[in-house]
Amino acid sequence: MTMKTTLAALLTTVLSAPLMAATCNIDLEGNDAMQFNKTSIAVPASCKQFTVKLKHVGKLPKTAMGHNWVLTKAADAQATANDGIPAGPDKAYVKPGDARVIAHTKLIGGGESDAVSFDVAKLKAGETYAWFCSFPGHSTVMKGTLALAK
Repeated sequence: MTMKTTLAALLTTVLSAPLMAATCNIDLEGNDAMQFNKTSIAVPASCKQFTVKLKHVGKLPKTAMGHNWVLTKAADAQATANDGIPAGPDKAYVKPGDARVIAHTKLIGGGESDAVSFDVAKLKAGETYAWFCSFPGHSTVMKGTLALAK
């Protein structure tokens, strides 16, 4: 009986292992009311790459209500957003070559989507990260936090 119990427990553990694997991506939505559907993201430290899939669930075009997703250290977020505005929509309101930007999606409009993957090794435990939409005027309300999880 003990052998059957041990075998059953081992089999259950082996079969459930894929269910316990880290989720190395997140689906995020932005809408015409200048809102993201999430305000925080926990990135498992066991992931090598992490992917953010952004979908604009609104109907307005990107010229009127464009959204993107930009990741920086929290301390750099506001300055990065401000510095990105002169870059314009063709550069997704992200200053070209800005070393403060860890990752960003392109600028999308209603019904569009984009994804970006970044190397989790760029994140440090204990550091506070912020993400935001850099379309002019959006970063003050369309924002969230990101942390490296154990």
